[in-house]
Amino acid sequence: MAITPQDNSAFMREVDEEVRRDQTADFWQRWGLWIAGVVLLGLAAFGGWLYWSNSQRAAAETQVEELSSILESLDEGNFAGADDRLVPLTESGSPGVRAAALLARADLALRQGENEAAVNHFAAVVADEALPEPYRNLALVRQTATEFSRLEPQAVIDRLAPLAQPGTPWFGSAGELTAIALMQQDKNDEAGALWAQIAGDETVPETLRTRAVQMAGVLGVDAVPDEPVDMDQEQPAAAAPVASDAAAAETETTQ
Repeated sequence: MAITPQDNSAFMREVDEEVRRDQTADFWQRWGLWIAGVVLLGLAAFGGWLYWSNSQRAAAETQVEELSSILESLDEGNFAGADDRLVPLTESGSPGVRAAALLARADLALRQGENEAAVNHFAAVVADEALPEPYRNLALVRQTATEFSRLEPQAVIDRLAPLAQPGTPWFGSAGELTAIALMQQDKNDEAGALWAQIAGDETVPETLRTRAVQMAGVLGVDAVPDEPVDMDQEQPAAAAPVASDAAAAETETTQ
């Protein structure tokens, strides 16, 4: 008796399913352990990453708390042991913590009269390309101000050229140092024009604008703005204290 097409089709489906079951069983017999190993390895790696991430986060939080404690002590005038506590933080994996610790070490060195150490700490921030640019620019201005007296005027001008431009966040401080360097080169016309720009820039702190008005006046440039700045305002802790001293010296020599 002949097999109908329907019966033949059912038979072929059964054979096909059996073959696939055999292939699946053979595949898992051959590769099952390898696949399981890869999965377990992936899970272990993911678990390790989670542990590392949590550890890093916890370490960063601890470092921030330690940094805050140190800075609070420094504000209160307690310098003892501060530098030793800051050293480990300068090697932090957190760019913000690392930069803040280096800048704090530099400020501490300045307070203790250790200018060379301060310059080195500022330079370390400038050289660390992993740090955010605002930290590095701040350090560059502070470094230049700290070692201003031993730098050639042109070195100051070249170093600060990108920052001593109107519209940049550091125009006031970098422009002031640059103007003094120009005066040291007897380029009083250029210096006077720069002082006038600083005096007229409303984004620059008023104390710095006040100095700029005075210095421009010494050079014969009328830089008094339409709305005069407060000439009696107290001088803050300037970002470039060395520049103020240099400005005073230049005033005496030009009078």
